[in-house]
Amino acid sequence: MNEVDTNIENIQGGKIVFAEDVVATIAFLAASEVEGVHAMIGTTMEGLSEKLGKKNYTKGVKVEVGTEECACDITIVVKYGYRIQEVAQKVQQEIKNAIETMTGLKVVEVNVNVNGIYFEPEKKEEPAPAPEPEPVAEEPEAPAPRVK
Repeated sequence: MNEVDTNIENIQGGKIVFAEDVVATIAFLAASEVEGVHAMIGTTMEGLSEKLGKKNYTKGVKVEVGTEECACDITIVVKYGYRIQEVAQKVQQEIKNAIETMTGLKVVEVNVNVNGIYFEPEKKEEPAPAPEPEPVAEEPEAPAPRVK
């Protein structure tokens, strides 16, 4: 992604330029709010930067920004139990609405790549504590035999 891209809108002798990262961040946040999306999957470099403590709001999102239009590719992991087709369509719709509302750009396509299914880890049920054994009454010791 370039530092500054060429999305230019002429307004009274001036221009507005959107960086690709801005549009990618909008897409990332819109997709992350869709029920059934577990995560976005990015490149190895994106994963490395997150391990170094930098939150990456463009992870798994690639955008192309033109002067009036943009296109978006996103890679997601869907939670197990959700209908993948419905989640992917909802991601497309939410990204398109968010970008068009916030930037005024026309979104020509949103390509959703489903890269995996997330399974909730099984919750280990802790066994109920075993009841403590009842104390056994000790039998009184028989007196020691006397030796003669």
